[in-house]
Amino acid sequence: MNSRLNGSARLMLVSDLDYTMVDHDEPENLSLLRFNALWEANYRHDSLLVFSTGRSPITYKPLRNEKPLLTPDITIMSVGTEIMYGYGEAMVPDDGWKQHLNHKWDRDIVVEETNKFPQLTPQEEGEQRPHKVSFYVEKVVASEIMNVLSQRLEKRGLDVKIIYSSGIALDVLPKGAGKGQALAYLLKKFKLEGKLPNNTLVCGDSGNDAELFSLPEVYGVMVSNAKEELLQWYAENAHRNPNILHATERCAAGIIQAIGKFHLGPNVSPRDFKDFQKRKVKNFSPAHEVVKFYLFYERWRRAEVEKSEQYFQNLKSVFHPLAIFVHPLGVELPIHQCMDAMAKSYGDKQGKQFWTWVDRLSSAQIGSDTWLVEFDKWELNDDERQCSLTTVLMSSKSEVPDAYTWLHMHQTWFDGVELKEPERWVL
Repeated sequence: MNSRLNGSARLMLVSDLDYTMVDHDEPENLSLLRFNALWEANYRHDSLLVFSTGRSPITYKPLRNEKPLLTPDITIMSVGTEIMYGYGEAMVPDDGWKQHLNHKWDRDIVVEETNKFPQLTPQEEGEQRPHKVSFYVEKVVASEIMNVLSQRLEKRGLDVKIIYSSGIALDVLPKGAGKGQALAYLLKKFKLEGKLPNNTLVCGDSGNDAELFSLPEVYGVMVSNAKEELLQWYAENAHRNPNILHATERCAAGIIQAIGKFHLGPNVSPRDFKDFQKRKVKNFSPAHEVVKFYLFYERWRRAEVEKSEQYFQNLKSVFHPLAIFVHPLGVELPIHQCMDAMAKSYGDKQGKQFWTWVDRLSSAQIGSDTWLVEFDKWELNDDERQCSLTTVLMSSKSEVPDAYTWLHMHQTWFDGVELKEPERWVL
């Protein structure tokens, strides 16, 4: 499950998506981008990111295309009825979890019984899954329907769990399903492999996240915008638990707040640094170097840093004088030529929707002072999303602590990405 890591994860962060990791009321996604920079610079190399969502694989994909979400190591979907490893075409389901959920479950009987309640409106087809039958229902009648439906299904020989969340969504699942049960299953597998994470942080905002907070030995954060049903569950079941925080910050900002509150690791995002040259970072790494460079790149083009020749020359000095950049179009260029082009692009995205972030960042030391760094480099330019698979060869500077020299850079287009003007891609 965590073949990317050699041993136990330093931190396993398990987060709901809608209105927890993703704030749909924040069109510029600044909290999410802050989290992205923090995770890729400080955690990706030795920790695990898990998304636990009510969305199905069908409705999860559009969210990834809409929002600057990182790629998780594991995705728990459909309110804990599906566990997937990897992403995209390489996603692999956990067949053992599927078999576990088949116990005393018959989807046809669930559909037959729920059809007897005219107050239940079936959710979209994409939300209906093999181990999940989903509806919309008004809050005033939800409790009564849940009680009656549960009794009827029990009489039919089924063992089910009915979850109501967000004040409108009702899900019928196998008894052994749910976000909490799915996470417990993963933790058990990690323990059997001798790779139980050092710390686990769960994050949520609604009723279907409550189970996550019930697991022993996990830290939890309810974001400040948590819904009434989760706050009520907390008041009745966990208000004395010192390991659960009701954050004062919304969504991803609340997650960052919890990392700091529970001392789980660095909790200052590189996006919070106003001046990289003055800010010193403990355990500076190639990952920090990459994240820092692309944040400066974004700010330069948005005119959010001073247009200083000395400042830009200092940035340019991180590249070796003979360094080569292989453009995604296949053209080889001296990197310093590309930096000269970047200098001329100052402020060309000022006042526009222009953001950059890196994803799946990994680094390997291949020599005494040489590193191979790989990552996905993303740009959001108004409504156009652009991505390149990027490889960088860099060396550490023995004479300058916490400094790296970029020796070579190679980019290729991400599959399925089509640019209107690919020649305008800078770095």
